[in-house]
Amino acid sequence: MKRVKVKELLNGYPAGSDVLVKGWVRTKRESKGLVFIALNDGSTIKNIQIVAEIPRFGEELIKDISTGSAVAVTGRLVESPGKGQSVEIQAENIELYGKADPETYPLQKKGHSLEFLREIAHLRFRTNTFGAIFRIRHAMAFAIHKYFNDRGFYYLHTPIITGSDCEGAGEMFRVTTLDMENLPRKENGSVDFDRDFFGKETNLTVSGQLEGELGALSLGEIYTFGPTFRAENSNTPRHLAEFWMIEPEMAFYDINDNMDLAEDFLKYLIRYALDNCREDLEFLNKMFDSGLIERLEFVLKNPFQRITYTEAIEILSKAGRKWEFPVDWGRDLQAEHERYLVEEHFERPVIITDYPKEIKAFYMKQNDDGRTVKAMDVLFPRIGEVIGGSQREEDYNKLLSRIKELGINEKDLWWYLETRKFGTAPHSGFGLGFERLLIFITGMSNIRDVIPFPRTPKNAEF
Repeated sequence: MKRVKVKELLNGYPAGSDVLVKGWVRTKRESKGLVFIALNDGSTIKNIQIVAEIPRFGEELIKDISTGSAVAVTGRLVESPGKGQSVEIQAENIELYGKADPETYPLQKKGHSLEFLREIAHLRFRTNTFGAIFRIRHAMAFAIHKYFNDRGFYYLHTPIITGSDCEGAGEMFRVTTLDMENLPRKENGSVDFDRDFFGKETNLTVSGQLEGELGALSLGEIYTFGPTFRAENSNTPRHLAEFWMIEPEMAFYDINDNMDLAEDFLKYLIRYALDNCREDLEFLNKMFDSGLIERLEFVLKNPFQRITYTEAIEILSKAGRKWEFPVDWGRDLQAEHERYLVEEHFERPVIITDYPKEIKAFYMKQNDDGRTVKAMDVLFPRIGEVIGGSQREEDYNKLLSRIKELGINEKDLWWYLETRKFGTAPHSGFGLGFERLLIFITGMSNIRDVIPFPRTPKNAEF
């Protein structure tokens, strides 16, 4: 007999059918010679109830079936007389695949804190909360690929090992095969990376953007979607050392085209989540964040407000607030400033453009005023910045001048500069942190809870 998923059984599968279901026991209770087992197979937040006659299966088998154990059940799908489910399975055969000792299995019926569940990340998938989160994570990953594919973008696999620092921050993880106990040295005492695997210093990538631009300047529109790494010693609910980024790059797009795409993209993803993950979202809305679904619908209903950085500074300066971080032209905006603009002043998502060039990356297109660049940040309620992007500088001389101004080694970026020599063209792009998006869509407050195995300072478990 072919196995049927629980989700399918609960979505109109014909009652009276003989079925085979397999999964893990969530709860078990006994009453008047019957045992009631709540079985979940990961396909849905909901369980299917198994009803078994204890004498038919024997006390020993029923005793061994406990929370966490894996079973296969063959039986008849019937309409349920009880509350809470439309159908249930009358068991005819039960096969116990694997026991879960109630004395040592850490996930019992009682509630568990998110902090505790992070310590047992290898098992937290089995809870309702993390089942919901990681089904949503899958749906969002699928929706990202679908969105770009349906619009003619090409998925470009940019390198994870790189010799360049896209952001210029220097917070990168080194990749080496050198013997740490016996490092080769040059005459001046520095490490001789000529003898390393790649013959030069290499690191894990912080962004696929620069390589993505190369693809866009031939293929037209591309996107990358992969892991990125930051060796930033930030042990906060908003930072990870390993996270995933979505980075589209588009030839012939100016900053306005870029903003249009970012807004459309975000609204598409939120609509997809509401249409395809409703049960999981309703569970998270009930258990963790009572305003979650309302906030998602709020973003869909409102056009994003577009303002310049200078206008934002003026609004914040006149807000009559005592800010934790000072508000001055030339300083970067902090989360408190971003959330005020979104949640209180405009009451809608905000896109801020034209930032001071001193606080933005070298590759952003310089405005004619000589002070600002064509950058854009998309701000959302509760989390602040969700997307950062810009129109890229296509002028060779301006780009080279900015690289020298910042003391970046142009030899490391010779290939990037050459794209401005041969058929240069206006182009734009942005980066969306996948986990930052998932925090917004799931209502979770800690980024460690939307990635399966978080990598943070002093933590690389599992």
